[in-house]
Amino acid sequence: LLGTGILWFGWAGFNAGSALGSGELAAQALLNTFVAASAAMLGWLLIERIKGGHATTLGAASGAVAGLVAITPACGWVGPMGSIAIGILAGLLCLLAVVGLKSKLGYDDSLDVFGVHCVGGIVGALLTAVFCDPALGGTGVYDYVANAVAPYDMAAQFKAQLWGVLTALVWSGVVATVAFKLIDLTIGLRVPEEAEREGLDTVSHGERAYN
Repeated sequence: LLGTGILWFGWAGFNAGSALGSGELAAQALLNTFVAASAAMLGWLLIERIKGGHATTLGAASGAVAGLVAITPACGWVGPMGSIAIGILAGLLCLLAVVGLKSKLGYDDSLDVFGVHCVGGIVGALLTAVFCDPALGGTGVYDYVANAVAPYDMAAQFKAQLWGVLTALVWSGVVATVAFKLIDLTIGLRVPEEAEREGLDTVSHGERAYN
């Protein structure tokens, strides 16, 4: 929870600071960042409570991070209500990815980076096209030639966002696969199972991290 709080604090500078100045855009990004993270945390905890009967601190931390990830591509383009919707949907879909998708696909992700960061990023990138619509409280897309906000085409913007998501997935997937294969063929990608059970603090570093 302490780490999540520090991350959340830093994310304010990450999103609002991207405006490169103190003004309306920075304030909008800052507000949306905090609102979306809060909404995602509450959404995650609510589903945890409904499904398992308990809302956990790990769920609160994971939900907050999911909201921070999801709102990042949208923070300067959507309104507060849009950020709430993005946060709630990110909390729900990331939880489903962490709980269900990981067990079905069987991938090794002890920190749930894929379920929270990848899924959350996809959710935020695609929903940017939805809640950027001025009719839904968004800013729309500014036409610098006409010096005015252009008529908004949600379908066209969603297609553009989808192309960006797919390109990022293919690029990162190919590069990661090549990198993992090279590491596996040289120094090895994973320690033996016995070392995992004993603990890498002892095996790799010769000291105990926890008593």
